[in-house]
Formats: sequence, C-alpha cells, structure tokens
Amino acid sequence: MSDPDQSKPEEPGSPTTSDLPGVAAFATMGITIAVTVGIGVLLGIWADSAWGAAPLWLVIGLVLGTVAAVVSVKQQIRRFL
Repeated sequence: MSDPDQSKPEEPGSPTTSDLPGVAAFATMGITIAVTVGIGVLLGIWADSAWGAAPLWLVIGLVLGTVAAVVSVKQQIRRFL
C-alpha cells in the first residue's frame, strides 16, 4: 500500500511555486503599462475639456503615458539582466 502523504516527483513543465516570481514580474509589467497609459489618457482628456483643444492633449497624454510605460518596463526588465 502506498502512503497518500508521500510526495510525487514533479513533472517537467508543470507550474510550481518557483514560477511565481516570473509570473509576478510579468503581472507587474502589465499593470504598470495599463496604469501609466491610463493616467496619460485621463490627464489628456481632462486638459482637452479644460482648455478646449480636443484631441490635441489626448494625443499628447497618450504619447507621454506610453513613453512613461516604456521607461518603467525597461527599468523593471533591467533587474533581471
């Protein structure tokens, strides 16, 4: 008879807890991209409504948010290199 508490050897390619730091890093990068671009867009929409220059500030906010996202993700990636 076998003991049910006996641990089985892990199969190659199966998710383990050692994969969690990599998954967390990718999740952080995705959230960073979404937040920085979103903030840029929201500030652009606000500036358009405040100064009546639609879609100029929206485009500027989108570009600045994208640049901020690229810089932030680049810094996060450098930790792993």
